[in-house]
Amino acid sequence: MKKNIFKNPAVQAFIASLICIVLGLLIGYIVLLFINPSGAGEAIVAVVKNFLNSSRSNLRLKNFGNTLVKTAPLLMCSLSVLFAYKVGLFNIGAAGQFVVGSCACLISSLGWGWSWLPCLLFTILVGAAYGAIVGLLKSYCNVNEVISGIMLNWIGLYTTNMILNTVKEPTSPYTLHMATEAPQAILPSLGLGELFSGNKYVTIAIPLAVILAVVIMVLLDKTKLGYELKATGNNKNAAKYAGMAEKRNIILTLAIAGALAALGGAFLYQTDYEQWSVTQSSVPGMGFNGIAAAFLGGLHPVGAIFSSYFIQHITNGGAYVDLTKYSSQISDLISSLIIYLCGFVLFIKYAMNKSIAKREEKQAQKAKLASDTEKGGDGK
Repeated sequence: MKKNIFKNPAVQAFIASLICIVLGLLIGYIVLLFINPSGAGEAIVAVVKNFLNSSRSNLRLKNFGNTLVKTAPLLMCSLSVLFAYKVGLFNIGAAGQFVVGSCACLISSLGWGWSWLPCLLFTILVGAAYGAIVGLLKSYCNVNEVISGIMLNWIGLYTTNMILNTVKEPTSPYTLHMATEAPQAILPSLGLGELFSGNKYVTIAIPLAVILAVVIMVLLDKTKLGYELKATGNNKNAAKYAGMAEKRNIILTLAIAGALAALGGAFLYQTDYEQWSVTQSSVPGMGFNGIAAAFLGGLHPVGAIFSSYFIQHITNGGAYVDLTKYSSQISDLISSLIIYLCGFVLFIKYAMNKSIAKREEKQAQKAKLASDTEKGGDGK
């Protein structure tokens, strides 16, 4: 029997993600029609075009670079969620791990004067330790990782605000500019910025994030450690019976996930693209958007690269919406709709599999009926 291409997991993930994107844009367009029908079409096109709205080619390249700069930390948060999910854990604490990673790189650079590599390594250690707390609570106290992760998000936020209060500007709530106070801590660009019209924010964070996505894919699918981690996540009792250290594997999984999310903070703030505000009272959305990017990418590291870029693309594209017709929150609304629909990727894949199974069952019944009829005719 000819193999059905729609049974391929990669094809299913692509189709499901495409359906979510189209539905999100369609619902966003309908909402815009209710608000102001005269500019709805232009607003949706502006969001989708993003940097292509710029009139000059050099500006388009520069704005494209800005989108990539924010894609790198989003990809790291996506990999963090994806890695834990593949091992049977839901790392909703990626947002808090992103926050403590931001704190680690900023205090070590602005406060202690470290260069970029020690800052990066320190961020990894802090993020791994913060993620391991969730793993310890899960392994030894049977505390659900969702509960402990959510609570640690807020603990990390307010602790970060207190720590970074020591390196903020005297007249504002924002941390000092790394470019002026700690230029040695900015990630090197290795000439990548010149490819984007001299965009100084484009650094090695972008290729590093892509390389780490490939490393995670290899670790999960091609190594003994990855097999043990996934086996522990699927059934920790069976893993224990097979001689695997199930508690160690759970702690290690969340430590790796924490390190990945924390690196996202370093990849953003060690470019000096943004400054941390010590008065913010909500956890940054980067960690939560990573959940959407992970599911939109079909829970595959390579898919996460493209889904992370797309989510950041439409988020940045919202800046080009005509604010004389719509409020500035319209871009967030459209982005949120698509992000919300990302949660239905697995449901769409399930519906596709169910539909394919029914179709194959009908075909098998028809083939059996035809075969029985043919045998009956031969008997006569």
